[in-house]
Amino acid sequence: MMAQPDFLNFPLMRQWLEGVEPAWTLLTMDSLRALGQEPMTAQSAIRIASDLGAEEVAGSAVARNILVLLRQTIEHGGLKLTATGHLTRAVVAEMRELIEWPDYDQAEQFSLSKVINEFDFLPLNFVHVLARAAKLVRPRRGKLLATPLGRSLLGDRRQGSLQAILFHLAFWYMDLSYFDRMPGTWPQPDIGIALWSLSVSAGEWQTDDKLARLCTLPEPAVLARYGNWPTHATEARILRPLMWFGLLDLRSEEIPGQLFGFRHYYRKTALFDRMLAFDVRMDLAAHARH
Repeated sequence: MMAQPDFLNFPLMRQWLEGVEPAWTLLTMDSLRALGQEPMTAQSAIRIASDLGAEEVAGSAVARNILVLLRQTIEHGGLKLTATGHLTRAVVAEMRELIEWPDYDQAEQFSLSKVINEFDFLPLNFVHVLARAAKLVRPRRGKLLATPLGRSLLGDRRQGSLQAILFHLAFWYMDLSYFDRMPGTWPQPDIGIALWSLSVSAGEWQTDDKLARLCTLPEPAVLARYGNWPTHATEARILRPLMWFGLLDLRSEEIPGQLFGFRHYYRKTALFDRMLAFDVRMDLAAHARH
């Protein structure tokens, strides 16, 4: 049986989809359920490669900058923390010189800011939160220190598994809405479905609008929110984090007549298919309809 629930025929759904048939409707219900299971479990249809080479790891801004953070904690004997557990402004200033992040212009971001806290510097905040979640660093006596696990991952032999560890934690355990401050967690709970849908939909450049329709499992309450919220949430919690991990490329084009308006296009990188594998079943007759 194909995964084509009746709710896709609701007027609100049809209006939002604009004639786009979501990629996941090609799947059997069993495959759809399996994509909803966490990787590394027997029931899951998702496999994450843990044997990446050094160049592949370097293609991930997340993994690359986690290593930068680990090296800094070791070289400095720990990084100073504020009373609330964030890195101090002095540490943030130093890390700004070391961190490189895709589609992030520091000069533009901080042109009007005299004081920059960790919370203001998204790349560092993301890396710090994720490194703690992965137990690569820990706070102790006012400093952020590398753990034995974090130190071990600085060795070349262990770095091949670093991306898989971070990727798994980021999408299945962290709440990515923490970084965008938008309401709810959608569509992150359906990340497995979104990843498979991207694997078959993002081989060529696609707009964020189109990918949101192709790859997410829509919810009426989400679609009823203001403006183009579903696309913004999809980009903030799926597309851009995947770009940070090196699995998607981004291309932006100015929208004529709109000041500061840009249209965003995404497509898979070679690392996407190298890192993710799926065990699913599709109906070939349904495939011909797409």
